[in-house]
Formats: sequence, C-alpha cells, structure tokens
Amino acid sequence: MTSTVVWGTGNVGRAAIRAVDAHPGLELCGVLVHDPAKDGRDAGDLAGLDHALGVTATTDVDAVLAARPGAVFYAASGELRPDEALDDICRALRAGAVVVSPALYPLYDHRSAPPDFTDPVRAAIAAGGGSLFVSGVDPGWANDVLPLLVSGLGTRVDVLRCQEIFDYSTYDQEDSVRHLVGMGHPMEYEPLMLAESIPTMVWGGQLRLVARALGVELDEIRETLERRPLESDVTTAAMGDFAAGTQGAVRFEVQGVVDGEVRIVVEHVTRIHPSCAPDWPVPPGGGAGAHRVIVEGLPRIEVTVQATDEGGNHAAGGNATAVGRLIGAIDWLLAAPPGLYDALDVPVSPAVGRLGRKQP
Repeated sequence: MTSTVVWGTGNVGRAAIRAVDAHPGLELCGVLVHDPAKDGRDAGDLAGLDHALGVTATTDVDAVLAARPGAVFYAASGELRPDEALDDICRALRAGAVVVSPALYPLYDHRSAPPDFTDPVRAAIAAGGGSLFVSGVDPGWANDVLPLLVSGLGTRVDVLRCQEIFDYSTYDQEDSVRHLVGMGHPMEYEPLMLAESIPTMVWGGQLRLVARALGVELDEIRETLERRPLESDVTTAAMGDFAAGTQGAVRFEVQGVVDGEVRIVVEHVTRIHPSCAPDWPVPPGGGAGAHRVIVEGLPRIEVTVQATDEGGNHAAGGNATAVGRLIGAIDWLLAAPPGLYDALDVPVSPAVGRLGRKQP
C-alpha cells in the first residue's frame, strides 16, 4: 500500500479523496487544506462520502510531509496562484514523493515550459528523489492520449480536432465562470481567460505534445474567438440569473499549423444556457457536457466521451476523469526513475483491482 496525501479539497480534491479510497494499492494518510474551517474535519466528510475515513484534514504541511508519504495528489488551484502552487509541489518533491497534479498548465508539456517552472522542479527532484506528472481532462487526456489513440485508427489524417462542449452553469466555480470566462458580463468586458495569448498559454503545450507524437513540427499556433450575447434573461439552477445582452456563449480555437495548414485543433464551445448559440456544436442528446475527438480524413472518425459524478453533474464527471488518469499513474511513477514526465511517457493504466470493488 502506498501512503498517499491529497492536498486541496475543492472540486478536484473531493474526487481525489474518493479515488484514493477506492484504489486497492493506495492508502490515504493525509489531507491538506488551506481553509481553517476545514481543519479537523474527516476526509470522508470533505469528499462527500457517507462514511468516515479516519483521516483528519490539517493545515500543517510540514507535519504531513515529514511523514514521507509515497505519493501526493496536489489538487489545489494553480490558475491564479502559479508561484504558490509551484512552491507547494516542489516541497512535496523534496520530501521524496511521487506527485501528480492538474495544476500548472506549462508543465503539461514540460519540454516547452519556461525554465522558471522546470528548473525548480528538476532541482526538487534531484534533492528528494520524487517524480512529477501533470495532467487533467482539458488540457489533459481529452486532448493528448485520446486524440492520439483515435488518430491511430485512421488511414489518412487531415485534421485532428479536440472539442470540449459544456454548459458552464454546471461548473462549481462561479467566480471563474463569471469573471475569468466572462459569462453574464457586458459584451465589452474583456475576460482574462479569453485575452489574446492566454488560450495558447493554456493549450499550446498540448498542441506541441500531440505534434511531437505525430512526428511533425508546428509552424505556429493561432487563436480564433467568437462570443454571443444572451437573447433573453435566463435563470440557472446553480448560478442564478444572467441578463439579456450579456455574454452567454463563447467559442474559441487554438490551432496548430503544420506546413501552412491548420492540422491540430483544440476547440471550446461554452455556454451558460442551452438557448444561446444553438447553431454551435452541442453535446449528444442535449446533455450538459462532452469531450469529443474528430479525425477529419479517411475514414472520418468521431468519438464522444461524457462523464457524470456527484449526482449526475457533467463538470464533476470531467474532474473525476482527470483524477482517474492521475491516480492511475501513481504505480507507474513509483516504478520509474525519478523525473519529470508527460502524457507521452505515462501510459493510461487499466482499473486493475477496481472492477466491481466496493469501497470499505
């Protein structure tokens, strides 16, 4: 059994606790929280389980890492606090742990990441002997291992397209949806997430990684952006009211150009309500969210993945799949030499020991 710490108990951390509890080879030995209100609570309670796990959450990072856990799932956000997240991850690496995390977009493709990110990580690995693998859902498996797998079924590949199509009213991060993405703001508002070059910062590494796997080089990365206003006032179950005339839908592409042609695309179609931009792509069956890979070529191939968790929530389902990819990587990382790894290094592991297994 590998002693495992979950660091952070938000959207991803809740799912990580449940995944560690369900894994026959991992033992939850610690939960780290930032919010003093969570300090002292049982991990099962924080994860939404109907039973206690006997592990008490704490804010004492030094004490948890001093116990030398075998693995750390770093689930705290890195979007708005990248320096702090990098420092936290390096602390865990110096403690000798295998670290998996969806934080820190530059490290999804560490070969193209700036030295400001990679140098501290490599120094921490050298000092402690740990390893790091950063992945998620999008960016993550939905636009690295899945499209590469599907591309291998084709005879000729003209364009490899990865889509995320989501109703963001189901996403349990209202501040990000309203302010980072801009939903509900006047159309003249300039959301940070949609600012020029930001999508490339987030998804550019994925395009480079896929290009490397396909044996091609990118000439450049381009961005496109469309925004649509709501035509009428809407009320959402999770986020309340959004006024007519404010931003209700966003569609953007991050495009990898090869020999002058767009060949690899990450596309996002995001709405706050299904009534906005109905002519844009929608999930199958009118669902709230899906990830789709389309191979334009011979043959044309389309694969759609939909996941739900926490009472049928599609956003929670996406988080859970990101967690599953990372939790499944821990055994491989433990057996591999210390290092910094990416999605082309770490195989997707089957659910060994979890088929039909009931949680204790």
